[in-house]
Amino acid sequence: MPETFVWASGSNRAALIGGIGVGVIQAATPLLFWWLDSSTVYALGLAAIAAIYVGFAVSDGRARIIAVESGVAFAFVIVGVAAVTGTPWLLVAGFVGHGLKDLWQHRTHFVAGTRWWPPFCMAVDWVVAAIIVVEIAAGLHFR
Repeated sequence: MPETFVWASGSNRAALIGGIGVGVIQAATPLLFWWLDSSTVYALGLAAIAAIYVGFAVSDGRARIIAVESGVAFAFVIVGVAAVTGTPWLLVAGFVGHGLKDLWQHRTHFVAGTRWWPPFCMAVDWVVAAIIVVEIAAGLHFR
C-alpha cells in the first residue's frame, strides 16, 4: 500500500492532530458570532469547508473534477441551508458526510495535490460533528 494511504504516517498524524485542534476552534465559532443562531454559523462553516475542494479542483485544472467538486459543494450548501431552519441533526449529517467525502478523497486522490488536506479536513469535520451531538444532547438551542 502506498505511503499516502497509511493513516499512521507522520504527515497524516500531524494533519489529524491539527484537524482536531481546528475542529475544536471551529466548533466554538458560534461564540464569536453570538448575534447569529448557532445553526446559521455551523451551516456557513459547512458550506465554506465544502467550497475549499472547488478551489483544489480549479488548481487541478480538469473540467470534470471542477464540475464534480462544484456539485458536491452545492450539495453540502443545500444541507447547510436546510439545517438553518430544520433539525441540527442535519448539521451532524453534513459534517459526518463531508468527513466521509474527505476519507474517500484521501483514498482515491480524485483531486490532485491534496495529499495532507483530506485527513486534516476529516478530523475537523468529525470533531465539529461530535461537538454538535454533545450540544444537542445538552439541550443547546440552535435557533
